[in-house]
Amino acid sequence: MTIQTGKLTDPAVRAFVSAVNAHDREAFLSLLTPDATMADDGSDRDLAEWIDREIFSSHGHMEVDNESSGGRALVARYSNDTWGEMRTRWRFVVEDDGRISRFETGQA
Repeated sequence: MTIQTGKLTDPAVRAFVSAVNAHDREAFLSLLTPDATMADDGSDRDLAEWIDREIFSSHGHMEVDNESSGGRALVARYSNDTWGEMRTRWRFVVEDDGRISRFETGQA
């Protein structure tokens, strides 16, 4: 059963999912610290290149199935024009100022 984005527990993660689903690059980038990092399937990736390829140029979309760790860990059905839909896991590090300094994703 999908969790509605507006009901996600952590405000930064809720805004992250909202920005992805709205294809709002500006809102997405405003959620990240200037030195934010990310990993995909256990390997660190170039953040700017990855978000362009996997989210914005390929119409990424997240449907969250469950959350844990105070809302900072998700299992979601992620889809984009390149890969179709897959079950994915997401983990977020949120700083005291409410911005995301790291996220990790991969197949669940």
